[in-house]
Amino acid sequence: MAVTDLGSPEASTPFARAIEEVRAATFREDFVVREIPSPAGLAPHSLALAGDVRPEEHSTDSPFGTGRFILLHDPDEPDAWGGPWRVVCFAQAPLEPEIGIDPLLAHVAWSWLIDALDSRGAERHSESGTATKTLSTGFGALASQGEGSQIELRASWSPRGPIRPHLDAWAELVCMLAGLPPGSEGVAVFGARRPTRG
Repeated sequence: MAVTDLGSPEASTPFARAIEEVRAATFREDFVVREIPSPAGLAPHSLALAGDVRPEEHSTDSPFGTGRFILLHDPDEPDAWGGPWRVVCFAQAPLEPEIGIDPLLAHVAWSWLIDALDSRGAERHSESGTATKTLSTGFGALASQGEGSQIELRASWSPRGPIRPHLDAWAELVCMLAGLPPGSEGVAVFGARRPTRG
């Protein structure tokens, strides 16, 4: 599915080319991607996308997995970036409690991102990020939700070359966290915990 366009931003020529590349991207049918307003103040030029695994009908919310992809461009090349470009991404998915207690879960989530980037030849440097796993138990009015778990990955890196491989790697990460590995389009989500609606 192609990215939904919010409009044509005023941008430098390199950024305009990157925007065109991103907006031409397509994704698996069970991963819905749309353009959203970019966070203010991060860079002179930016583009932000939201992606959701099988969102609810008539809604952009997904009970399976969600993510954000932000492309930043600063011609002044901030020292912390080591170049004019920076990608910031976020991915989150609910899990069954028995998966959430796996001590290696955070390491696995990070390795999935790195593997996805490497498999697409996404050249980069200065990677950083955090992987957070949480366990929760509902009480009182939320007791029906029982026990739950969630994995959340936040990462950033400085891309080199085309942006499309980085975008594809992010999309794969969100789907992997939601239990949909590559080549599984149309297959039931596994490993994910669908939250109980109160």
